[in-house]
Amino acid sequence: MTDLDRLFREYHQPLVRYLTRRLGDRDWAEEVAQETFLRAVRQGVIVSERSWLFAVATNLIRDEARRDARRRKHLELLQQQARAEEAVEPEPLTIERAQETAMARRAIEMLTERDREALLMKEEGLDYNEIAAALELSVASVGTTLARARRRLVEAYESLQESAAHKEGRGSHAAS
Repeated sequence: MTDLDRLFREYHQPLVRYLTRRLGDRDWAEEVAQETFLRAVRQGVIVSERSWLFAVATNLIRDEARRDARRRKHLELLQQQARAEEAVEPEPLTIERAQETAMARRAIEMLTERDREALLMKEEGLDYNEIAAALELSVASVGTTLARARRRLVEAYESLQESAAHKEGRGSHAAS
């Protein structure tokens, strides 16, 4: 087994999970992961493999995000239109779960890019040293960054819940 095979077997799945959570699109995540591993081949010697891979993937996301933002929005609109056209009424539990998932994604999107990336990397099992290397932070500031990100995520989620409850309350008053 070559070093590249070992690198791929060891880090492909966690990298794709991180990228999928970060991008919300598994196909795009696979493409970014593939490009990351191609760059690893060109790189040769990598001292801190996991943090290097996550840093390169994060930088690729930043670069691609600028180019692909309009394309993704267009695809999302098409998907929403297709779902609206099908308009099959799901079970209430499914609706609630879908709403909670959408609300959680919106809360994550409300975070700063650095906070979002730090949380997702931590969720993927990277340690403080790896997160620091990937995000170009000091190791000492990773804990502060994660604590702040968690607090902001909870605040964003609670704000979205309050907003949804307020809208729901207005809807029921209008029906009366």
